[in-house]
Amino acid sequence: MSRLMTRRNAALLLFSGFALLPFVATMLGDSYLVVIATRILGFAIAALALDLILGYGGMVSFGHAAYVGIGAYSVAILSRAGITDLGAHLLAGIAGAVLFALVTGAISLRTRGIYFIMITLAFAQMAFFFFVSLSAYGGDDGVTLRARSTLLGRPLLEDDRTLYYVTLAILVALYLLAVAITRSRFGRVLTGARENPVRMQAIGFSPFRYQLTAFVISGAMASVAGVMLANQTGFVSPAFMNWHVSGELVVMVVLGGIGNLLGAVAGATIALLLEEWLGLLTEHWRLLFGLILVVIVLASRDGVSGLFRRRDRP
Repeated sequence: MSRLMTRRNAALLLFSGFALLPFVATMLGDSYLVVIATRILGFAIAALALDLILGYGGMVSFGHAAYVGIGAYSVAILSRAGITDLGAHLLAGIAGAVLFALVTGAISLRTRGIYFIMITLAFAQMAFFFFVSLSAYGGDDGVTLRARSTLLGRPLLEDDRTLYYVTLAILVALYLLAVAITRSRFGRVLTGARENPVRMQAIGFSPFRYQLTAFVISGAMASVAGVMLANQTGFVSPAFMNWHVSGELVVMVVLGGIGNLLGAVAGATIALLLEEWLGLLTEHWRLLFGLILVVIVLASRDGVSGLFRRRDRP
């Protein structure tokens, strides 16, 4: 009970901090903080989606950037067709991601370990090169959005603060959904399948069906991140689904703590803040970032969240 309260307090503190950030940016006279924070929220959604299958299902997907890209391209394609509503963009992104995850997941989940990692990477690269070949949408160069998605028929998201709060609301909603999933019977079976799939099958559960369902849910959540990131950048290109983006998402989850949904959000926040701050110091910021990641992982196998839990112990 105490652990549950601690997690709730940590979530309340983190999301309250996000809610107050635009006011802090106004006081500091630095509107760029809201732009950076919106990008952080978008990647936090993607990291949360990945942790759902990585931390609770033991599925190390190295192709989750594909779903981010599908969400981003849903904005570009529908906007070009004259459909600008955010709800329509989200539904299209989710539908595309569900279909892609259903097909690729059904194949990928027949493998294990390094083979699963490589096949998810292969499918993501197939998606990457497919969108590179779409010359109507700029091919490898991508396409600039004429405007952000509309909300309730109005261009409300053109205001950076409105876009920020909508993205934050979506993140909180998906976080609560992910928590509900992991605490449900479905989540317990998924965790059991990660620990011992043979035993779960022996007591009447089909690990494959539960893992595939979780894989599809995770892909759908990641596509939402793509929709919001496309609106934040105002630009969509195949770079959204490049393999290194998938690697960055894995790093965010590891940094925050695998199997800790709030840790995934914190990991995305810390990773992108470090990228901004270290980038100001040197063009070789990735070297420093790597050293920091190694130190954190050596100090705690559960990432940053593990460090805080260790500190809270008497």
